[in-house]
Amino acid sequence: MSAALLMRHAETDSDIAACFPVMVQLRAHLSDARELVERVRRQQAARYRLLAAWRDDAVIGLAGYRLEENLIHGLFVYVDDLVTTEAARRSGIGARLLDAVAAEGRRLGCARLVLDTGLDNVLAHRFYHRQGLLARALRFSRETAS
Repeated sequence: MSAALLMRHAETDSDIAACFPVMVQLRAHLSDARELVERVRRQQAARYRLLAAWRDDAVIGLAGYRLEENLIHGLFVYVDDLVTTEAARRSGIGARLLDAVAAEGRRLGCARLVLDTGLDNVLAHRFYHRQGLLARALRFSRETAS
């Protein structure tokens, strides 16, 4: 029988580094755990947090999120990153991570949880719909260099 799932924020450098094998599945451009630690530390200035799902002292899922405020939503929680290991998929961990982030947002006075996903990520779209998220916008972007 496997150990119980523990949800806790990755606060120390070693905790953040332990998230690298899972995060790189979503963010393949990251070169190593050191880069992840450096980037998370910089993003923390913009209220970024990394919630990890731990089992047997190993990270098997994570949600990177931050508090934001704008004129569209007011104060809201934005999910930057949501990923589980391949072995942990379809076990409810992603849903538990989203629920935990939403609960943290409510605790901090946020009325809305927002995230973006690629138009071609159909499996994620189905998952998000099952979690009660609705597609409310289409985001456009371009490179700033000419």
